[in-house]
Amino acid sequence: MIFIFRLIVVLLFSILVSVVGSIYCLFSPGNPAHVATFGRLFGRLSWIFGLKVDVRVPKQAQHLGNCIYIANHQNNFDMVTAANVVQPRTVTVGKKSLVWIPFFGPLYWLTGNLLIDRQNRTKAHGTISQVVKHVKEKNISIWMFPEGTRSRGRGLLPFKTGAFHAAIGAGVPIVPICISNTHNKVKLNRWYNGHVIIEMLPPVDVGAYGKDHRGLAEHCYNIMKEKLAQLDAEVAEREAAEKRP
Repeated sequence: MIFIFRLIVVLLFSILVSVVGSIYCLFSPGNPAHVATFGRLFGRLSWIFGLKVDVRVPKQAQHLGNCIYIANHQNNFDMVTAANVVQPRTVTVGKKSLVWIPFFGPLYWLTGNLLIDRQNRTKAHGTISQVVKHVKEKNISIWMFPEGTRSRGRGLLPFKTGAFHAAIGAGVPIVPICISNTHNKVKLNRWYNGHVIIEMLPPVDVGAYGKDHRGLAEHCYNIMKEKLAQLDAEVAEREAAEKRP
């Protein structure tokens, strides 16, 4: 019964936001302000899935300027967890195939997100140049998942270097975002599914790395892996405390 209720609410909400949002975006297609607006609307679905999301964004985040945000990518629930911390004038880089998802696809495209063809390595490589160009010319930030795919419970996967090439090329800092574990956490027939913590870490100055994108990637990987372990331990402690009589 709970599963059916959730399914109906999520479908109706998603269709409504996607259709109304697509119409709204037609008046200013590609406006980078749209991504944060509609991303946070989808983030409100977290409570429908029984998740209590704790968002930790430092006050100085609004003064960071242009940057490359990187986050761990776990599963489809990232859409209702990570979406809560998308900052204004930030767009994402996603697969070109996303545009064909009914209702949501047109909204994803119209909000100004960058679409890449992962099957074409030449075009995918050119995407880094596009990212650099967009950051510099359009005064925006970019959100990327450096793992390149969903981890699905395998921990933090090795990072691909595209995001780090882009940050060095654009001369902007990397801002890591860590989302505590959600693998096998959500049971659709259970009302309450526990805590999720999302924490934005201090920006990493890419200037210290010159053109060493691999060294930059390794540094970011290590600090994110350490923070994720801390967040998972904190969540486990909170949930254990809630179960005590």
